[in-house]
Amino acid sequence: MPEIVDWDLAALTAARLARPGPSVTFSEAAGVVSELRRLTEEAAEHVAAFTEMPPVVEAAPVQVVDRGDWAKANIAGLRKVTGPLASRMQAVQANPVLRTVGPKVTGAQAGTVLAYMSGKVLGQYEVFSGGVGTLLLVAPNIVEVERKLNADPRDFRMWVCLHEVTHRTQFTAVPWMREHFFAEVNAFIDASELDPEAVADRVRRAVSTLSDVVNDPQSRSNLLDIVQTPAQREIIDRLTALMTLVEGHAEYVMDGVGPEVVPTVAEIRSAFNARRASANPVEKLVRRLLGVEAKLRQYAEGRKFVAAIVDEVGMAGFNKIWTSPETLPLTSELTDPHAWVTRVHGRPAATAE
Repeated sequence: MPEIVDWDLAALTAARLARPGPSVTFSEAAGVVSELRRLTEEAAEHVAAFTEMPPVVEAAPVQVVDRGDWAKANIAGLRKVTGPLASRMQAVQANPVLRTVGPKVTGAQAGTVLAYMSGKVLGQYEVFSGGVGTLLLVAPNIVEVERKLNADPRDFRMWVCLHEVTHRTQFTAVPWMREHFFAEVNAFIDASELDPEAVADRVRRAVSTLSDVVNDPQSRSNLLDIVQTPAQREIIDRLTALMTLVEGHAEYVMDGVGPEVVPTVAEIRSAFNARRASANPVEKLVRRLLGVEAKLRQYAEGRKFVAAIVDEVGMAGFNKIWTSPETLPLTSELTDPHAWVTRVHGRPAATAE
């Protein structure tokens, strides 16, 4: 079956364009890998105790990867996701508009994006892989950032592990979460617009969006918005609420586990946030175009949402959020956590002790 993206070309492009990692000796690299694996196991115990969410299915061991392997893992997942869309597009592949933006062009574009992201991602719970998903830690990026922050290596690595293990916990302690996420992604694909004129119109709007982002530093537009049909925007609203929750929950956990686990957590958080905010103008532009800025906002907004609910109803009360898709937050509730408490608990809850 023909694919809409030449994923082999995407992998080659990502490998060619990815920046080299920091300079380390073989012994140092082996030490980093060993420590990340060990800290992941330690983090799992801390996360389960803090969140009161013991996993109900066994997860695969962590994979400590380099930038190229991270890109390959994501390409494998994206290949699965785009398969159904490729099937639907066979009927319109003969159209000259779609032929122009062919698999090799989109493969090169995807590889370019993945090359950029491969140098930024510290870790990821890759949900599209087999089984219940795969926890990836990108060793060269972790080492590079800890050096730039002048952070204690062990503390920074544990801090990162806490965040990523929380994501693994969310998908292994909440039995319906993975299938619900897949269902939303599949619904998004099913709502794709294949009409050639509509595709051409979105290309024109992409050019307009690019100009808007370049000229307006406050713009929240990004190129990912262009692919959305009206039906897809509704799905994206639900997915955004879900991702804001899971990212915010991970941020809350990684800081909340406490100084006894990460003694320099306050210094790390301060330095890390300052680094995010101090990116050069070109870096900020690229992040906005790719929607990375929106993800960074999810961290902050989601953390506030989780903290407010835990403060009001305690961790057990917060964990009702994982009961079913109906108890997930609405987009409007992300900025009004008490509205979620009232809706899910059925009454205004007393302040947790």
